[in-house]
Amino acid sequence: MSDNCTHDCSTCGENCTSRNKSSFLEKPHDLSSVKKVIAVISGKGGVGKSLVTSLLATIMQRAGYKAAVLDADITGPSIPKAFGINNEGATSDGFGIYPVRTKTGIDVMSINLLLEDPSDPVVWRGPIIAGTVKQFWTDVIWRDIDFMFVDMPPGTGDVPLTVFQSLPVDGIIVVTSPQELVSMIVEKAVKMAGMMEVPILGIVENMSYFECPDCKKCYPIFGESHVDAIAKQYGIPSVAKLPINPKLAAACDAGLIELFEGDWLDGLARELCGTEVRNG
Repeated sequence: MSDNCTHDCSTCGENCTSRNKSSFLEKPHDLSSVKKVIAVISGKGGVGKSLVTSLLATIMQRAGYKAAVLDADITGPSIPKAFGINNEGATSDGFGIYPVRTKTGIDVMSINLLLEDPSDPVVWRGPIIAGTVKQFWTDVIWRDIDFMFVDMPPGTGDVPLTVFQSLPVDGIIVVTSPQELVSMIVEKAVKMAGMMEVPILGIVENMSYFECPDCKKCYPIFGESHVDAIAKQYGIPSVAKLPINPKLAAACDAGLIELFEGDWLDGLARELCGTEVRNG
């Protein structure tokens, strides 16, 4: 911080660690109302971040809350397929853009809902991708949302930084898998959250074990879990472990994730309900 700091970050070009975080926040659409924004992040790809996002949105919708998913993974969107809405496009009028509603009433916005062909690749540079994510917040009409889950791309690059700075993120869910290398990468995501001053509400270890359907014994296919140690090290309040379950993968492939059965994330969902609610 400069000795001459006026604490007015809107007129300051200094790259100061004490910049007022609220000065970067983008105003949502005038017709939007979102109470909680939860970002789902991972340090690397392929650990099941979109699966966890879909499951949490479904759980909160089942519990009587109005849930929404903002798919911030512009170059690798998978949320529409999990909910079976790939053949439906988002609509717009003179007021704004409207998200697509799933079978159970979850509002979803994804780049795939704006493409003529969902299989078309999005070959854009970072600033354009980040700008698109920002527009999903500012130009989309999110009506009466209790919980918005933001499915982030992996890593700590442009889009996560844009989300943390532009959206009023209330908390973060970190997704990992049992491998020790992945745990090290997760620590980078945890440290980024600390730098952005966003609380970590929980950590989910996907593919944590396989439960034998006959004897019910659990086997750590990808090695012993490190998630409890990481959670303790960083003071993360809630830990959940998802098994290797072919039914979950089949549900995503068929667009039927809203029909899943399982209580693996129920404790984490209760933790989310205890987070402080913002006005509006």
